[in-house]
Amino acid sequence: MSNEIVKASRSGNEDAGPQVDPVVYTPPIDIFETPEGLVLLADLPGVTLESLELQVQDNKLTLYGKVQPDIPSEARLIHQEYAVGHFLRSFILSDEVDHERITAKLNQGVLEVVLPQLRKSEPRRIQVTTE
Repeated sequence: MSNEIVKASRSGNEDAGPQVDPVVYTPPIDIFETPEGLVLLADLPGVTLESLELQVQDNKLTLYGKVQPDIPSEARLIHQEYAVGHFLRSFILSDEVDHERITAKLNQGVLEVVLPQLRKSEPRRIQVTTE
């Protein structure tokens, strides 16, 4: 993860303020197991429901969150020590995860994704008949 956000050169325009490149961070993740399956917690400060994309495709779970700086559009950035950026993280899911029952909620910058296990079919007796 790069902490170098503000470029030293300003392309000859000194009044434009420092150039800020979009940065993509890998969010820290905690994963724990419950009797129902796995729970994934991701720290995504500044991400809102509108700027969060969470998808599952081909056993790959991908989360992408955009963070917009709190600098008004008419303002000129003079100095920045706290860098904001987007978040991206992907995981390969086991075949035991029930993709249809995955749920997620975002609360105060923490994303919780519940990855339930596929329900195992219960053994049952099959009635055999004759014609």
